[in-house]
Amino acid sequence: MKATEQLHNLGQSLWLDNITRGLLDSGTLAHYIADFSVTGLTSNPSIFDHAIRDTTFYDDAIRGRPGDAEKLFFELAIEDLSRAADLFLPIYEATNGTDGWVSLEVSPLLAYDPARTLAAARELTDSAKRLNLFIKIPGTSHGLTAIENAIFDGIPVNVTLLFSADQYLEAAHAYMRGVRRRIDADLEPAVHSVASIFISRWDKSVTGREPEGLKDRLGIAIAGQAYRAYRELLVSPEWRELAAKGAVPQRLLWASTGTKDPAASDILYVSALAAPDTVNTMPEATLHAFADHGKLTGGLAADGGDSEEVLKRFAHAGIHAHRLADHLQREGADGFVESWKDLMRCIESKSRPVPARAGA
Repeated sequence: MKATEQLHNLGQSLWLDNITRGLLDSGTLAHYIADFSVTGLTSNPSIFDHAIRDTTFYDDAIRGRPGDAEKLFFELAIEDLSRAADLFLPIYEATNGTDGWVSLEVSPLLAYDPARTLAAARELTDSAKRLNLFIKIPGTSHGLTAIENAIFDGIPVNVTLLFSADQYLEAAHAYMRGVRRRIDADLEPAVHSVASIFISRWDKSVTGREPEGLKDRLGIAIAGQAYRAYRELLVSPEWRELAAKGAVPQRLLWASTGTKDPAASDILYVSALAAPDTVNTMPEATLHAFADHGKLTGGLAADGGDSEEVLKRFAHAGIHAHRLADHLQREGADGFVESWKDLMRCIESKSRPVPARAGA
């Protein structure tokens, strides 16, 4: 049995952190579903920037269509993600919506405008016309309002750019407020959502400053702390009251799980973050590596294991997780804005008609 199947049987969903037209046209995504137990995928501005810039799959669809680059991008993205959503639809139906999702992010330029974020979420949902499409909204202080309102509108949400247990809990409570409002309005309470915590960026951000023996341990400790908060929330009276009325849990998702340290195992975060009732969305290289030589080695403890002790040792070394989480969230949001701007410039460049050759 492949390690990917073992992870799936443990109760963790494996999602691909990538989408390109080539994956769809070649049948590679279908292969990942059939052979690697992949049950969903995610996308973001950086992924589409690389896909459109570094391949020719989109050139014919872009060339000769100058004008609104953002509008053209969403047409291309929705076409790709709709095809992917159709591949995952049997999984979505078999799991009653727990699994089988694809994700599309609103423009990062809207990160500080909850009203326009909600309007964009509605428009993208209506355009895609797919039951198993998550709209990605950043879990920033401004994004929390948009998340609550989107859930109240019945829009499935992938909360992105979370970096700590505290940020996760803020996003979870925004989700729950949206659900409670639906219940109070006599609306169907079962609106699906995931909360995405980014892992590997933690370890990259402290390279060379780690306490002795704790290299590449900070991200895993953060995950352990968040997983404990997640398990505790699911047995809290507040959540049980909502669940009794038909609400479904917002699942915890591990993002940024490709190993960035070349000296570390290429499956470090996949093995360490194995845990039931969660999602791991991973790059293609990480998926292949885990399918080839992955092993389940205990994974995360429901009580967080030694995460608190590890975080205390980092704090004694002057690395305070709360402050660093806020910095990483701002940095992540800024990075997506830069990727978005690069993407728009790339589309604008490729959309220009090819000049006729002299004498043609």
